[in-house]
Amino acid sequence: MDIIIQYAPLLLALIVAGIAAGLAAGLFGIGGGAIIVPVLYFLFDALGYPETAMHVAVSTSLATIILTSIRSVMAHNKHDAVDWDIIKGWAPWIVVGSLIGMAISGYLSNRGLLAIFGSLAFLLAAQLFFGRPTWRLADDMPKGAARAGLGVGVGTLSALMGIGGGTFGVSLMTLCGRPIHRAVATAAGWGVAIGLPGALAAIIVGWGEPGRPPFSLGNVNLAAFALISVFTVTMAPVGAKLAHTLDAVKLKRWFAVLLAVVAARMLWKALGL
Repeated sequence: MDIIIQYAPLLLALIVAGIAAGLAAGLFGIGGGAIIVPVLYFLFDALGYPETAMHVAVSTSLATIILTSIRSVMAHNKHDAVDWDIIKGWAPWIVVGSLIGMAISGYLSNRGLLAIFGSLAFLLAAQLFFGRPTWRLADDMPKGAARAGLGVGVGTLSALMGIGGGTFGVSLMTLCGRPIHRAVATAAGWGVAIGLPGALAAIIVGWGEPGRPPFSLGNVNLAAFALISVFTVTMAPVGAKLAHTLDAVKLKRWFAVLLAVVAARMLWKALGL
């Protein structure tokens, strides 16, 4: 009982993060990592692991995205909204990118990862706030070398941030002529192609390294993974259902503002201020 009381704030924060991440994954197809990574970073930093907090946060987030994405894409598939051809055609290149991203992260410092997350989170926040589903760059998804390059890029950047492929995938698909609901549903499936190889690589990269929080397997914290996953998996179908019944424009803009504030805070930490 004393242990539960001692860690009650930590447990509550993880539960809230899991609920919010699950809803965000279903509503926006963003995989929840944009919420999970900052929460885990600040928690591990506060617990006394400042040098490895960001690496463990990113890696643990990738692990949670696996289950969240599977649950989310299954829920969307009930509405016949998933384009499986896109998932199959892009997944191999995204897997390659995810492995590249985790390999790069092994050479980056904690501040380096903070700077990458903060910078890309600002771009994501701007896209969520100002982006419009009616914007178009092409009438169809890229193929051939363009698909390979973009797929690897999506996988690499997503792995470095600890986020699902939907973060970049929804924007890419809507810019290439896919309706927003179909883009959200399909991009949810990219999370598995990022999270699974990324999490496995993170375990290998961090294996035997000192300074990790307790209950960590390499760079993946099993305690945070287990607790957050329960709530993300539970709430992802709820978010997916809401995505097909609500106009999510206002919610996206509020989320964009929150993400911009978080990004600013993480860049502040990266600069050592």
